[in-house]
Amino acid sequence: MANGAISEQSWREINFINSKGPYIAIVVPNAFELDPLLHSPSFVPHHNFPHFDFAGKRFRIGVLEKKKVIVVMTGLSMLNAGDSTQLLLTLFDIEGVVHYGIAGNANPKLQIGDVTIPQFWAHTGLWNWQRFGDGPEDELALEGSGDYSRRFGFLKFDNYNNNTEHSKPVTNLLNNVWYQAEEIFPVNGIPEVRQHVFWVPVDKTYFKIARKLKNVKLGNCVNTTCLPRRPIVLRVEKGVSANVFVDNKAYREFLNHKFNATAIDMESAAVALVCLQQKKPFIAIRALSDLAGGGSALSNEADVFSSLASQNAVDVLISFISLLNA
Repeated sequence: MANGAISEQSWREINFINSKGPYIAIVVPNAFELDPLLHSPSFVPHHNFPHFDFAGKRFRIGVLEKKKVIVVMTGLSMLNAGDSTQLLLTLFDIEGVVHYGIAGNANPKLQIGDVTIPQFWAHTGLWNWQRFGDGPEDELALEGSGDYSRRFGFLKFDNYNNNTEHSKPVTNLLNNVWYQAEEIFPVNGIPEVRQHVFWVPVDKTYFKIARKLKNVKLGNCVNTTCLPRRPIVLRVEKGVSANVFVDNKAYREFLNHKFNATAIDMESAAVALVCLQQKKPFIAIRALSDLAGGGSALSNEADVFSSLASQNAVDVLISFISLLNA
């Protein structure tokens, strides 16, 4: 019998798990974000089959707020997040995907500990980096093949020079970076016929349900260190992801100004893109652990408040799952 990359024993276990489905998939990047969920009394592992291990991933089977769930920790980065999400949707009977974790904050009007739920996600790590000396008009030739676009604007490095010459900005050798849309190949499309997408919307029904989360009570203290106000849950317009840990004030301000981004992370857009290709409902919940690049009145932001942000993200996740049964 041919089983491909999956053993006969694994197929039996997968079939058993799916016979109890469908499930809500819960996708989380790292262990410190996962642990508060596993220690929550709201999460009850399956009594006979608490997990299934495959391809370096552990898929935890259980019930959260009376909803059957499969939880997977992806690891850091877009690659791990996309790979883990694709495995989930390929192996298991999944009705929707909820992604959660912490994120950097690009909006100085918000506070550490606030939990954001963006309506759109974009991958801001796919670039066309211009050669030195070329200007915006020189990109026209690249657009002819459909591979590259000038639709989403560019980052001009000249704007961030510290030095000037005769009171005029010095031309920067790094020139410009143009942000590019992703190629996707939807499961109900023609194979190998690509579509382009930059802003990936979350599921409309999930986003509507998330409006009811605004009254979730969130933590605001770590030991004796407390935030100026109690954190809130709010739906925002946009979040962005890339394989970049943004700890730079100038780039944070650029992302906020150019894209109206609030949450900045390294995974959500990958999960969103896979769900879009696979036609699965998706939403992401991201608690703000720091003002990316610093600049707030709070010192040692991420080191002090990442645990609080992780717990707040889990509290909102649990409340969201409970609303799915309402």
